Amino acid sequence: MAEVILVANFVATATMVGVIWFVQWVHYPLLVTTAADNPMDAASQVAREHQRRTGQVLAVPMAVEGFSTLGLLISRPDAVSFVLPWFGAASLAVALGSTVLLSVPLHAKLATNPTADIARRLVVTNWPRTIAWSVRGAICTTMVLQVVRS
Repeated sequence: MAEVILVANFVATATMVGVIWFVQWVHYPLLVTTAADNPMDAASQVAREHQRRTGQVLAVPMAVEGFSTLGLLISRPDAVSFVLPWFGAASLAVALGSTVLLSVPLHAKLATNPTADIARRLVVTNWPRTIAWSVRGAICTTMVLQVVRS
């Protein structure tokens, strides 16, 4: 069962790593352009749609990632180093904390009063999430490799 939890964690985290890099390099910079070049109503609509659609895409992977991270803390595969699930949980805490404390408030501002400055701050403050999920990706890959090699 611990191996199934590990695979679910790996797949969910890999999904989040791909999404966060896409958001960092493609989508958030486009929000800057949208906020700068469009009337307020249009930019607000784009920001609201971003939130709605992103929530639909990420609800399942984020839930799986959260539950499987907790599962690995409770029941890790024997071949997995004791500290790796804890490092993975810590990096998830950084990613989610950054989401709640930085990204969500900026998205709310962008949806009601879109400016290029707010969108640029979103790009800059997204780096902690991007780095945290990338670190999680490396940790999850290492755990999977430990199991495969055992």
